[in-house]
Amino acid sequence: MFGEVLKHYREAHVLTQEDLARRIPCDRSQVARVEAGARVPQDTFAKTCDELLDTGGVLLRLWSRIDWYPQVEHPDWFRRRAEMDAVAVALREYQERVVPGLLQTEDYVRALFSRRRRSVDEVEERVRARLSRQQRFLEADGPFYAVVLDESCLRNLVGSAAVMRDQGAHLLRVGRRPNIHIQVAPSDLAFVRPSGSMSLITLPDGHQWVYSESLDRGHFNDDPAVYERHSQTYDVLRADAPSARESAALISDVMEGYGHHGQARAGRGDLDQEQPQRRQRRQLHRSGPRFPRRRPRP
Repeated sequence: MFGEVLKHYREAHVLTQEDLARRIPCDRSQVARVEAGARVPQDTFAKTCDELLDTGGVLLRLWSRIDWYPQVEHPDWFRRRAEMDAVAVALREYQERVVPGLLQTEDYVRALFSRRRRSVDEVEERVRARLSRQQRFLEADGPFYAVVLDESCLRNLVGSAAVMRDQGAHLLRVGRRPNIHIQVAPSDLAFVRPSGSMSLITLPDGHQWVYSESLDRGHFNDDPAVYERHSQTYDVLRADAPSARESAALISDVMEGYGHHGQARAGRGDLDQEQPQRRQRRQLHRSGPRFPRRRPRP
């Protein structure tokens, strides 16, 4: 339904899919898949199309009334975490190696699950399930979400350079939302870090949980002493890490390492004015993903 309405207004303005994509900006394939009902758009996509096509807000109102992920099934071991995400009032995360699920793009999710030799149907079901968790956090009044990404999340190549560029642009976009706070902890600077990726979850009743994962298994702990210990470590890391604004510049640097891309450049927005500040701090390698180096043995 959403795709048909979008197509109607696009054709009424005598625009091709490529014309509309160029003005948004995004890839033509994204417009094509939204119109075909094969991709769930974000509310920002609907709002931008409303403005470009002079719809009077029809697309955004329609977007808000559609159940985009009916009957989504999460893996049994993850179902409890998904239920917490659906009601959490605050979420703080530290992530290594892989961008956290709540911030992943559709292509990034698909590339991630395709690594595991699953069937096409199973991959698509996992993609839908993961994306369904994001909607609540991307709403205008979404719960507070703070995340510290180890730099390895940006350097670890998932899918292709194009996937990583789009993922970086997505981080820059969602990081501008008032309820989402993204920081990057550079890999070559000494920080007191958690022992691994983890989440600190606050529920409506004030109950607080520490969540972590091992291979296909989730671990929950609500011991107040355990939560306090991990919370202090996390707070120190957030205080020592570059600010959200500085981290956005770091993300842009890494994106340049994956090559120039129109959508990525558009995602940088007003970051160009930060050039003087960026020259004063350390420069990240611009050659894309990192690969381990051979070190001489002593």
